[in-house]
Amino acid sequence: MHCYDCFKEGTENTAVAVCVDCGAGVCTRHLHDEPEPVRRSSATGRVWSPHDARRMVCLVCHESLQQNPH
Repeated sequence: MHCYDCFKEGTENTAVAVCVDCGAGVCTRHLHDEPEPVRRSSATGRVWSPHDARRMVCLVCHESLQQNPH
């Protein structure tokens, strides 16, 4: 798979991840990885993990989410 943003720029680069928001293939230059807290529900309440998971997002979605936080 190739990076979608590189394709739009007229170049070709191998994707190393897929954006969890838009699904585009992303190379290292167009990738933003961020920690994401792990939350699991159980019958007695929520269980929190001491370790964060990874969230892979393209720079377009990252910038969009920074402007319009959930």
